[in-house]
Parts: sequence; structure tokens; C-alpha cells
Amino acid sequence: MVGVVLDVLWVELERVHARIAGRFVRSEPRARVREYVSGLVAGLERKNGWTIAEQAGEVSPDGMQRLLRRADWDVDGVRDDVRDYVIEHLGEPEGVLIVDETGFLKKGTRSAGVQRQYSGTAGRTENCQIGTFLTYASASGHALIDRELYLPRSWTDDRTRCRAAGIPDEVGFATKPQQAQAMLARAFDAGVPFSWVTGDEAYGQVPYLREWLEAQDAAYVLATKRNDTLTTTCGDKHRADELINGLSEQSWRRLSVGAGAHGPRIYDWARVPLGAGWPPGRGRWLLARRSISDPNEIAYYLAYGPRRSRLLDLAWIAGSRWHIEECFQQAKNEAGLDHYQARSWRAWYAHTTLSMLALAWLAVARTLATKGEPASANKA
Repeated sequence: MVGVVLDVLWVELERVHARIAGRFVRSEPRARVREYVSGLVAGLERKNGWTIAEQAGEVSPDGMQRLLRRADWDVDGVRDDVRDYVIEHLGEPEGVLIVDETGFLKKGTRSAGVQRQYSGTAGRTENCQIGTFLTYASASGHALIDRELYLPRSWTDDRTRCRAAGIPDEVGFATKPQQAQAMLARAFDAGVPFSWVTGDEAYGQVPYLREWLEAQDAAYVLATKRNDTLTTTCGDKHRADELINGLSEQSWRRLSVGAGAHGPRIYDWARVPLGAGWPPGRGRWLLARRSISDPNEIAYYLAYGPRRSRLLDLAWIAGSRWHIEECFQQAKNEAGLDHYQARSWRAWYAHTTLSMLALAWLAVARTLATKGEPASANKA
């Protein structure tokens, strides 16, 4: 079985490389990017310009660093190729789009976007960069398909500092929800098949993002806080926790939302309809997830989607958000997402895009191997 997996893995790398080859003007970076991507998944303790160059048999990191910093290739074009590759192999009508951010701990002050800021990855305020990402998940697998580097106002208000880091003058401040909206818009425009969008409270508590999604008729389950003020179907306004506290015990259902690291993720779930004047065929709800071991531990979500949606459907989508955490862990552990040493804007996007490509390659190869498809039968 191991031999079959390796056969599929390396044949698939050739197909991935052929897919992106047209994004490179010159043959040298076109050939080097294959070595860079394969180096990202190699068993190296650290995956940076030096170690990947050594893995490729090069005597210095100059070529790998040039690939990220200055080589003439279409970074956003490769991003689109990654998305299309993932959808070609993992895309399903029931797919879920998931937004979230992750932190990259850094030293110094010159890396684009770096400052002391809260990192959910570290669980505290650290000197770091923050990247906002979009993941695609389906029953066939999951992978990162888009990315944006978050730039705090301390950066966008200082254009001299931005230019020193290679940040284009036209790039201004954007909140993480605005970045998420931009990535979702690209996915929608590309015809990515999906049924739901999900994300944590950093996105669920933003009215303009929810309103935009509804304008696109994009169903969502987005986390919110207990003190969020919501409007009931009768027009009354109440806090989220007040609405849930008013439910009877019979309103709760014990449901599994998939397997977790320590077994099935089983919680008690309930929902309350929200808002008056639902669009035809659509509904809005406040969804609650209650811990079995501690009934006082309740998570809250705002949902919009088909009126026929069952409680199980909403709970399952809320639970699917953890796929992006799995992607971050896999990308960092297996594809060198956080191993870069580059400081410039362009280098961050180049490395991150190639790490996403490496992760997608691994995800697709595993899916093909699991299905037992021979390497020669892979899609072009």
C-alpha cells in the first residue's frame, strides 16, 4: 500500500507542476518551483531557503530565495490553479467554505504586517503576522484554497514602511472579515460548488458580512457571542443567551457532528427562529451547542439557509469549521506553511501559495490512493 501511495504522490506532483507551468515566464523558476514544492513535504526539520536548496542539491539558497522574492511568475494565478485543482478532485455540491485566520510568530519589525497582536494560534498576544485563509471541505477531503496577509493600521498608515516591505501603494487597510469577503467573492465568481459558509465569531459578529452573504443567497452558520442582541420572529430584541435560556429541556437534541481527535464530537443542540419576513424558501436561526459534561458551557451561532434545514444540518455545518484547523495543522506540519524566513509582501504570498499547493497535492494524492485509482488514471 505504501508503494501505491508513493506512486500516486509522485505522478500527481508531475501533473500539478504541469498545471502551473504556464504561470512562469522562464524555465529556471519553472523547474525550481517543482523542487521547492517537493521540499516543502520532505522530512526536513525546518523547511526554508537553505534546507530546501540542500534537498534539491543546490549549493546556496539564492535560487530558492529569488523564486519567492523576485522571479517572474504569476503568484495569484497559481493561487487560482490551487483552487481549481482542489475543486476538480474534491469538489461536491455539498461542500463547505470555511474562513479563519492563523498566526505566524516572527522576530523583529520588518516582516510585512508584523506587530504585537493577538494570535489564536499562540493563544496570546505575540509578535507575529496574521494570515486570513479560506478552506474548502467536502466528504472527499479538505484543503486551503485562498489567503490574504492581514496588515494592521500601524502598517497601512505608514507608507514608507510599507514600501520597504514591498507592499504596493494601492494596498490599504482591510479587516479580516473584509478579507474573508474578498476571498469568498473570488470563490463564488469561480463557480466553486458549495452549500454553506462557516466561520468563528470574528466573522459571525460582523453584520455587513452576514448581509453580503444573504445578498448572494449563500447559506451560512457563523459563530457569535452570548451577548449579541438579536431580533425574534415577533420583532422583540433579546440577547442570544436569554433566548437560549428560555428554551425547555425538550428543545435540546443530542447529536454527533463527526469524529474528533478524542472520538465522536457529541453535544446537545437547539435552535430558535430569528427575524421577521424570511426570504422565500429561506430561514434564519440562532443555534446553540451545549457541552454534555458542563451544561453552562454553551456556544452560539447565527444561521441562514434553506427553510427546510434540519437542526442536524445546522449542527453539522457548525462542526465542520474544525476542518480549517486541521488544514492549518497539516499545512504547518507537512507543508512548511510557517517555516518561511521571507520578510517581504511578495515573498509571503509566494511561499504561502506554494505551501497551499503542496497541501492540496497531498490531499488529492491521499484521496486518489484511498479510492484505489491507479496513477495513470489521474485527471489531467
